[in-house]
Amino acid sequence: MSKLRPREEYEKTHAFRFFRWLSGSKDPYVGEVEMQVQQTPTVPEETIIERMRESDMIRDKIYDKELNKTARIFHKIYITIAILFCFALVGVLLMTVSYLPPSGDPSNPVNNVVSERYIEQGLQETGALNIVSGMILTYRAFDTFGETNVLFIATCCVMILLMVDDAILKKQEAINDRRFEPKNDAILQGTAFVLCPIIFIFGIYIILNGHLSPGGGFSGGAIMGAGLILYVSAFGFKKTQRFFNEHIYKIAKITALCMYGLIGTYFYMTGANGIENHIPLGIPGHILSSGIILPINICVGLEVACTMYAFYALFRRGGL
Repeated sequence: MSKLRPREEYEKTHAFRFFRWLSGSKDPYVGEVEMQVQQTPTVPEETIIERMRESDMIRDKIYDKELNKTARIFHKIYITIAILFCFALVGVLLMTVSYLPPSGDPSNPVNNVVSERYIEQGLQETGALNIVSGMILTYRAFDTFGETNVLFIATCCVMILLMVDDAILKKQEAINDRRFEPKNDAILQGTAFVLCPIIFIFGIYIILNGHLSPGGGFSGGAIMGAGLILYVSAFGFKKTQRFFNEHIYKIAKITALCMYGLIGTYFYMTGANGIENHIPLGIPGHILSSGIILPINICVGLEVACTMYAFYALFRRGGL
């Protein structure tokens, strides 16, 4: 039979203390070990100045070319190697220039059949009045597609490195969305209110007329991207997200790249296999002409505009 013991007597036993420690109801260190709240160490200002002075003295002693023999020898070797490298580079460049063909020679590369084909038959084969657009978006469309992929991959890499979690982004916006520039600056907003529509319209004009006049997707997209950056700098991300947020950005960027790939693949396959291309060239000089150049210019313009805005937004706040 067990014997019922008084509580006061039981609390003095080792079993009570052990089970109380096991259940975690009592910290074994409280009241047994001397503890003191840790304080931030403070260093007197005189000590900091003395340490800085000692650091400067050590640095001056190491890099003093008059007293440090090793540093003096290294400095002379460095200057000598730099001068020799510059002379070697100039010699290689002069040697390369000496092998260039003389100016006006009929056999020069500028007079070969490739450039002749671009100039003489470019309008007939591409339907574009702008020879440059006809060259880079038809004859060299594969190269341009590679450049567009480079923009896409670069944006993905920057997003991987700088993209901030949505919860942190919303917390920052709740604190202050525009802590890096003046808020509601009347001059900036008034200027942006007038210039932004003009910039967007001019960028669209450059893209749509890239096959008729100087311009195209790259230059027009850069202009539109600059317009987006000006707008978000003046009015903030909250207003910009009403018409251009992360969802719209992803749709525009991925759709533009996929459409370029589909149009380009059809053009490459028909050209490589001698199959008739059913995309009409239209009438040269009209807005709806030049075959694949107009839609590709639109795709490239969207890609460039989205890339420029994404770079600014990611470096600015870590999100779109």
